[in-house]
Amino acid sequence: MELIQSFSVDHTRIIPGIFTSRVDYLGDYTVTTYDIRLKKPNREPVIDVAAMHSLEHLIATFLRNDPVWKDEVVYWGPMGCLTGFYLILKGNRAPKELYPLLLSAFKAVDSAQEVPGATAVNCGHYLMHNLAMAKHYANEFTAYLEANAENDTIFEYPKAERLVTEDGQHFYDS
Repeated sequence: MELIQSFSVDHTRIIPGIFTSRVDYLGDYTVTTYDIRLKKPNREPVIDVAAMHSLEHLIATFLRNDPVWKDEVVYWGPMGCLTGFYLILKGNRAPKELYPLLLSAFKAVDSAQEVPGATAVNCGHYLMHNLAMAKHYANEFTAYLEANAENDTIFEYPKAERLVTEDGQHFYDS
């Protein structure tokens, strides 16, 4: 089986940031999956599960209500490894173009008084939320984004090196 694209990223070198994970051309339209990485994989503690759940609700609500971007948003959800989120948008934009939107979204978390949709009717595990910790992670990521706004490495994936032998075998460095 061929290694999927998201597993060909060198997770030993990735840092928090906004990255293009994949671009899919689907007939008449294009969708792009972005990796919104809040934590260094395998080197930092992961995001608390309840806080991750709250961030999912808060940021998804923000994105789907943004007057400019709401019609472009296909999906916002957590990574299984709990180090970040996936954002899927219609079209194909450079990660730097998403910087203002995501900075605003994470800043907005700090003023939230409640987690939207955190009821038994609206959520599959409504008791698993932690707004205070969500605010902590959002503030941490906001400060990081602001401090690194001019640092191009927060917008460029470190790719795993692939050695391909003459007979077509693939080897990966991670």
